[in-house]
Amino acid sequence: MSDSKLFSGKRGLIMGVANDKSIAWGMAQALYEHGAEIAYTYQGDAFKKRVEGLVAPYGSDLIMPCDVSKEEDIANVFETLKKEWGSIDFIIHAVAYSNKEELKGRYVDTTLENFLHTMHISCYSFTSVMKHAEPLMENGGSAVTLSYYGAEKVMPNYNVMGVAKAALEASTRYLAADLGRKNIRVNAISAGPMRTLAGSAIGSARKIFKYSELTSPLHRSVELKEIGGTGVYLLSELSGAVTGEVHYVDCGFNAVGMCPTEYWEELS
Repeated sequence: MSDSKLFSGKRGLIMGVANDKSIAWGMAQALYEHGAEIAYTYQGDAFKKRVEGLVAPYGSDLIMPCDVSKEEDIANVFETLKKEWGSIDFIIHAVAYSNKEELKGRYVDTTLENFLHTMHISCYSFTSVMKHAEPLMENGGSAVTLSYYGAEKVMPNYNVMGVAKAALEASTRYLAADLGRKNIRVNAISAGPMRTLAGSAIGSARKIFKYSELTSPLHRSVELKEIGGTGVYLLSELSGAVTGEVHYVDCGFNAVGMCPTEYWEELS
């Protein structure tokens, strides 16, 4: 355990832990090392069992059901937090969803139903969460959501999720402006490709991982602990003047236009 007291006496909510490879879980582990107390949400009994198994060694027992497509579920989560804790200091929003079949092929073929559902789960849910969180962050706080470079540039097999992430990044800026006067900071982490449950839903994932490794200046993939460290930074006083930002943790991939020529043969 770290000797750091960055999160001593701090409490927060993490939404979106799926398994031990989840970006949200990487941040949770880092926060635990710095003394945080954490509550979790899950959707469905299968995910409940996974979360319970992961957090058992840390003594966390505030684990709540939440389908973010249902406003009443979100409201119930924050009513429980108010009853149990009174206030919270941080939030990690790691929730996104789109029909896997519609991430294939062309974006122009996206159905209205899937477009609206993807935007609701992957973008609007963060706005709703922050609306409910605001009254519980009486002394200020910090929130982080997860994006991806597909929000800025066209990425293979990302399609409507890229559009949703673009909206999520815009929402991050508007939320930062709305909540800043209450000393609530709102930022997004744009992580490089990782072997997560969400990442595996993207077609040609293995080739995307390889291309990212060959192209990025560090020539490797992002590690979970590195995302965790970024989460600690953005949720703590270390980033006290940082809000409305999209922070890249992608080994520098976003700074490069094309894979170096010496690696082209490896892409065939």
